[in-house]
Amino acid sequence: PGGKVSIPLKGHTEAVFAVDAVYQSDEPDLNLLVASAASDSTVRIWSRHGSEAKCIEILQFGNGFVMDVCLSFLPGSDVPILACGGDDCKISLFIQQNGQFQKTLVLPGHEDWIRGVEWAVCGEDLFLASCAQDCLIRIWKVCTKLKQLPETEDDSIKLKENIFTVKVSLESVLAGHENWVYAVHWQPSLSKDGSMQQPMRILSASMDKTVIIWEPDKESGVWLEQKEWTPEVVISGHFNSVEDVKWDPEGEFIISVGSDQTTRLFAPWKRKEETEVTWHEIARPQVHGYDLRCLAMIGRFEFVSGADEKVLRVFRAPKNFIENFSNITGIPMEKLCSRSSDLPEGATVPALGLSNKAVFEGDMAVQPDEDEESFNAISNQYPEIYFQPLILTEPPPEDHLLQNTLWPEIQKLYGHGYEVFCVACNNSNTVIASACKASKKEHAAIILWSTTSWKKLQSLSFHNLTVTQLAFSPDDSFLLAVSRDRNWSLWRKQDSSESGPVFTCCAYTDKNTAVHSRIIWSCDWTPDSKYFITGSRDKKVIIWGQCDLSVITEGNELDSIKPCSTVLDAGDSVTAVGISRVLTPDGRYIVAVGLENGKIIFYTWKQSGKEPALTDWTTSVEIDNSQSHALAVKRLCWRHHAGRAGHNDENSSKWLQLASCGADHSVKIFNVNRFAL
Repeated sequence: PGGKVSIPLKGHTEAVFAVDAVYQSDEPDLNLLVASAASDSTVRIWSRHGSEAKCIEILQFGNGFVMDVCLSFLPGSDVPILACGGDDCKISLFIQQNGQFQKTLVLPGHEDWIRGVEWAVCGEDLFLASCAQDCLIRIWKVCTKLKQLPETEDDSIKLKENIFTVKVSLESVLAGHENWVYAVHWQPSLSKDGSMQQPMRILSASMDKTVIIWEPDKESGVWLEQKEWTPEVVISGHFNSVEDVKWDPEGEFIISVGSDQTTRLFAPWKRKEETEVTWHEIARPQVHGYDLRCLAMIGRFEFVSGADEKVLRVFRAPKNFIENFSNITGIPMEKLCSRSSDLPEGATVPALGLSNKAVFEGDMAVQPDEDEESFNAISNQYPEIYFQPLILTEPPPEDHLLQNTLWPEIQKLYGHGYEVFCVACNNSNTVIASACKASKKEHAAIILWSTTSWKKLQSLSFHNLTVTQLAFSPDDSFLLAVSRDRNWSLWRKQDSSESGPVFTCCAYTDKNTAVHSRIIWSCDWTPDSKYFITGSRDKKVIIWGQCDLSVITEGNELDSIKPCSTVLDAGDSVTAVGISRVLTPDGRYIVAVGLENGKIIFYTWKQSGKEPALTDWTTSVEIDNSQSHALAVKRLCWRHHAGRAGHNDENSSKWLQLASCGADHSVKIFNVNRFAL
């Protein structure tokens, strides 16, 4: 008793677009009338009694689609009326007579597909609002008259048939949107003086990125836009899989990239008086035309990102971002940036372009006068410079994130033959390593780039298939690569030439020495650069290193790098691994493992003897299901320092922070108590 029962309504053969329902009696549990529209060109009418539901009628629309449906009752009666709006640009009104819906009226007027219809009962009147891809909203008024037929002469049968005449008049056309109108809704009715009252107020949403509230003017009765609404700080985030996430080297913010073609920057918002710290998107440095795949920080206010294209792009924070970051986080400007005067103010994307161009202080004043006759009227419709510098003391609303928080692109790196798949930067911010999708050895080479000249330093050829992740050791003396070919390769930094460091392959696994039997998705280093970790689709996690330090001489790493841990079975495909730079109080490495099912598990590990021992691993701590990802974990990234971003913790040595991102569109930050592991 009291339990909610869900009833599936099965019958449509294609995607369902819209559904609406009305109660047919005062007791809600009894009769429910439901209408649904689908791309199978039908509208189905369903009836629910108690816990049973059945389809009672199918309305056919031939080759057309109905995009929205809405049910109500004729004024002062219990006769259901159904409005359907679709791709024929007309609204069809059906009235239920003798248990069947009859098409009673067709309302022409819209000139493109109808996207939304909604009824509102106002006293004795019934209103219908409709919106369409013609950028317009139409408001219709329905009037009904009841004709009573005279009773039949024959005394044996006395019938009273109700015959309605229904008239519809166009009340108003609302023009204010500049693009398709997707949805229109009446403000829900309110209880006033003991009765329900319908406010004459409408909310509409459009592809022009605006939402409008409309109501009739008190004097003239003309429907007008009401404008006293300001955007508020909201929670925002990616709307597709988040592929990579990185902490800034100082641990004050994170940057993430995703398949929604955006790069987003999140930081803790420190309000003046309050102790509470909440995280918000404070910039969207890159809004791209390709799905983004990977990123690496090059120092604090610079990053390189790779997308489903052959080039890598390098971005640097503009002055406006650093100033606003200072205001929102409470970190003084002097601490953030030494030479802010040389930096551009912001960035803008040219019409039809993909590259963010820098905007300098002098660029922003050139707006031609409105009345000035200009030769190039077309280019004036699409002004090059949308950027307006903002002084923010709180996180920016969506309309600013879209255009005022871009970072200028300072470099493109050309060299890969296919879509870029992974990128890493060394800890001294001098070298970038990147790799692209590959099904042949020649394309699977890793390219090293200089961050000073932006020239290609080296091409490291070893793997046969896509390199899936790259990681420099914390001391910068090694570069590790893991691949779809189920092997890893280790590259040692030799003495630098004039152009930069030179890396040579010093260890690898092959057919005979490989332990992983499926793609290796992820890798990371221990903070002392002694060991590295690999995680694979085969559910195995392994820590590798020079386990027996007594036999090592320079140059024979190949034989001495072996598994130092026993093989850890994580229980599902391992898609991400990360090792904290801070150890547990008793000197154990803290390992986070992300799985394809969305779970994140913490282990600790410490080598005890020459041979790998199962007891070197501690039992796991698993993040609660309600807090883990709903789909695959794509990347794990530990904050380098103990403590929590945005907090001046007394007990900062207790907390570590882990950022994770997943295919469920989310970025998460976990506080991890290192004493509790």
